[in-house]
Amino acid sequence: MLRAIFFDFDGVLADSEPIHFAMLQRVLGEVGIFLSKEEYYSSYLGYDDRGCFEAALTAHGRPISPPVIADLVSRKARVFLDHLKRHTVMYPGIPEFVREAATRYRLAIVSGALRQEIEFILEQAGIRKEFEHITSAEDVTRGKPHPEGFLLALTALNQRSLDASSPLRAEECLVIEDSIPGIRAGTAAGMRVLAVTTSHGREDLREADWITTSLSAVDLGELERDLWPIG
Repeated sequence: MLRAIFFDFDGVLADSEPIHFAMLQRVLGEVGIFLSKEEYYSSYLGYDDRGCFEAALTAHGRPISPPVIADLVSRKARVFLDHLKRHTVMYPGIPEFVREAATRYRLAIVSGALRQEIEFILEQAGIRKEFEHITSAEDVTRGKPHPEGFLLALTALNQRSLDASSPLRAEECLVIEDSIPGIRAGTAAGMRVLAVTTSHGREDLREADWITTSLSAVDLGELERDLWPIG
């Protein structure tokens, strides 16, 4: 039985991966590192900003320290948020999909994005209230593909539940992702995974339980019957 849906954010709800790439490329360029689009989508997608900057510095033989990483993350967050204030990035049909899902299931977000960015875009789209919980980059010590974020969200929903006699279990949760690390994190958490082909081709996402080209094309009833068959 499906009882809760855990959404990734960038590339699932918001068409923001190209913006993340552009801003990451811009900030790295300021310190003399060039990041190509091919590198980003093949090696960096699915990681949080901290992980991206650590990987880029390591790949180019640069020293890594907490202050250096914190400065790069802060610089990227400023230019990214400035862009959000001038552009709408939510995918078409997502607000309607989320509102429908919220009438049937408990909803949460598990993302490597910063909380301020997530909150801003959700408020902009008018769907912040549909989500009971948000796990963002600031909340985890180990990003995807580690399952920490999904397990934290599961614990948070159970702590908010009014019915302690029927705790939410991992196998009753659906993860929606667009990246390979995200799919692996959801699977490692013991949850079923729906992948959206917004950032990768279908073949790259074959580890997911279901694959779709768009959330607006998903029939939640059909998906539930397929992944949680009765009997």
